Amino acid sequence: MHTRTLGTSGLKVSALGLGCMGLSYGYGPAVDKAAGIALIRKAVDLGVTFFDTAEAYGPFVNEELVGEALAPVRDRVVIATKFGFKNGQVNEGLDSRPDHIRDYVDGALRRLQTDVIDLLYQHRVDPEVPIEDVAGTVKELIAAGKVKHFGLSEAGVETIRRAHAVQPVTALQSEYSLWWREPEKQVLPTLEELGIGFVPFSPLGKGFLTGAITEDTKFDSTDFRNIVPRFAAEARKANHALVELLGRIAEHKGVTSAQIALAWLLDRKPWIAPIPGTTKLHRLEENVGAASVELTDDDRQAIADALDAVTVQGDRYPAHLQQRVGR
Repeated sequence: MHTRTLGTSGLKVSALGLGCMGLSYGYGPAVDKAAGIALIRKAVDLGVTFFDTAEAYGPFVNEELVGEALAPVRDRVVIATKFGFKNGQVNEGLDSRPDHIRDYVDGALRRLQTDVIDLLYQHRVDPEVPIEDVAGTVKELIAAGKVKHFGLSEAGVETIRRAHAVQPVTALQSEYSLWWREPEKQVLPTLEELGIGFVPFSPLGKGFLTGAITEDTKFDSTDFRNIVPRFAAEARKANHALVELLGRIAEHKGVTSAQIALAWLLDRKPWIAPIPGTTKLHRLEENVGAASVELTDDDRQAIADALDAVTVQGDRYPAHLQQRVGR
């Protein structure tokens, strides 16, 4: 797989990374540890060098899984992780106080079985802590050799600029896909101006753009999509029109809907590196295959026409979680 550089930072990653959250958290029961390790190591074999985790995924167990899986190949991969929740628990609220960041990093280094974190993100902007204090703390950690690069997740444009003025931001991680294009309005132009890379999570619409989810799909009781308005049965029924259109484009090109969705993201900017997640080996291989799909002008026009023909229904977060993004 070819590599990409995240903005002007010099950080090189595989064009497609692996979002590891779903192996431990968010999409139903955690996978068996051995299976999780096998999937991560298979990703390495397929050319993936960019792996994404966070304290909140578990909490902590996903970092441990990623650390164990990548220990034998640590010198060949880039590990990104995230801080920002009290005790690593999303439900306990935000905590980006400098002392918490420092304590978190020491624990993350142990869990990840490494002496340096390649890319450290603030998971969500904490309104109680000035972003200058957060960026300054990460700057100190970089100077101490514990962190290499600083990132933000789901931050708004003003916050990105303020943080970048203190410690250059290497990457912004936010949701971006064929069914969530909000970043195109303000975020992408700002990142291009400042030389910051973009790491889209949920590039397959939390699984919806694969075509495997219908209005009749039942999610596990622990799957967070149960509370996402965009996954309500009536929204899924309406949104399936987009999947059908993409499926026709994919069939004409001889690829899958998921590969079209990922290829479209890769085609947007050369400094975009999506991180699709999966728990299934065949889906991993399918996703990696998208890095070899090249879109023609006719493909781009067909996708644009499909997007114009469908208005996606439903918010991407319930209201209480929506308050944490775009700050």
